[in-house]
Amino acid sequence: MFLEEYLARTAPERIAIRGAAPIRYGALTEAIARFRTVLAELGVGKGDRVGLYAPNCAEFIYTYFATVSLGAIIVPINCMLTKDEVGYIVEDAGISVLVSSTEFTTSAQDLLLAELTERAAAVTECIPAETERTADDVCTLIYTSGTTGRPKGAMLTQRNLVANVEQFNRVLPHEPEDNVLCVLPMYHCFGWTTCVMNPLLRGASLTPVATFMPGEILQAIAQYRTTVVFLVPPLYHLLVRLAKSESLTSVRRFVSGGASLPEPVARKFEEIYGLPILEGYGLSEASPVVAVNPEAKHKYFSIGPALPGVDIRIDAEEPYVAGTIGELLVRGDNVMKGYWKLPEASAEALRDGWLHTGDLAYCDEDGYIYIVDRSKDMIIVNGENVYPREVEDAIYRFPGVSEVAVVGHPGGLRGQFVCAYIVMHEGQQLVVQDLRRFLAKQLAGFKLPRKYVVLDALPKNSTGKILKRVLQESETFRNEEE
Repeated sequence: MFLEEYLARTAPERIAIRGAAPIRYGALTEAIARFRTVLAELGVGKGDRVGLYAPNCAEFIYTYFATVSLGAIIVPINCMLTKDEVGYIVEDAGISVLVSSTEFTTSAQDLLLAELTERAAAVTECIPAETERTADDVCTLIYTSGTTGRPKGAMLTQRNLVANVEQFNRVLPHEPEDNVLCVLPMYHCFGWTTCVMNPLLRGASLTPVATFMPGEILQAIAQYRTTVVFLVPPLYHLLVRLAKSESLTSVRRFVSGGASLPEPVARKFEEIYGLPILEGYGLSEASPVVAVNPEAKHKYFSIGPALPGVDIRIDAEEPYVAGTIGELLVRGDNVMKGYWKLPEASAEALRDGWLHTGDLAYCDEDGYIYIVDRSKDMIIVNGENVYPREVEDAIYRFPGVSEVAVVGHPGGLRGQFVCAYIVMHEGQQLVVQDLRRFLAKQLAGFKLPRKYVVLDALPKNSTGKILKRVLQESETFRNEEE
């Protein structure tokens, strides 16, 4: 069964997309057919790549489903990227049509989303979906954030996407009555799978929100009575600071992903709002969800057990001993085919049937997974391994700390030294000596930061993930204070 066919299983009068003008499933499938017809008239066919650069909106969903129903490949593009960065993806993916909410001049056929919408409204006879395709054909290219070098296009199939929805719903099922808040960007794999695919393939509804402003998020939750919320840790942090529990009374489930969730934030949130944040983990190459905490038993710090149908392994000595740290390996029907036009990188990532995530982790006796850090982020001080997340978790416990990122900088004979970049709560001042004494009681000497830098804000990408690469590379952040 193809993606657009799942939508037809839901009664046409049920609401699919909520907002000022609710869109029912019947209207959704009709809009997809109209958009498909216009794209076909533009020459889009099986195997062609269509770029999509737009904020969260119903038209994003129409364009996505319409493209894949033609057997073409959709390429969602991060709306935070510059013109040059967009141009790179257009060239690398070989995009033939770029649908955008912003005017671009690229090597592709550039089409404004507003124009596509207008032309679709005028369609009088729709063409059918492409029949000469399989669920194992690549249907989307998700370009990774490019923390090391140029971004790579992860090739995902319809089987990958549908499998991940089914795997996730075996742990945290969506009910037809659910209304899922969609504030995570639809162009991001996390937002698309959890906030769009999950509700639509289950006959539920979603509420698109095209802003990260906490006030508008709270307003949307209250106005449209959303029941399931997926957010990244910085947004949960903001909700803790707002502490308006009356705004979230309709929500029955909170899920976090995209970055590690600090335990103090998780505990304070549960204290204020009465529900735990269920932390999960994924990566674009896995469509993206790999693991999530179940509602019956969640554990702080943990990303939960692997989803049913997803195998994980810690790359360490066998037999595995609980608590042993190694690289997290993943396999399952949700794992990508490989990277677009990068056979060597694909072979490196997909070795011996396993996706090598590059994340260091361990499992406990219950099979719950704990991400220690990215293997590339690990700091080596005098030959000793320092895991930034362990140091960050300790700093988060210090009064007044709002956000923290720990990175390694070159340190001469030591190899590297630990540096902590800290954002304090408004009105709070950091006394470095007090923090040093606080940490000395919790961490071994070689793990203690040698430098502490107070910033107004940490650099982040569009999903709220802290960009440690920027901290490591930019001279702007090297004005340390002893």
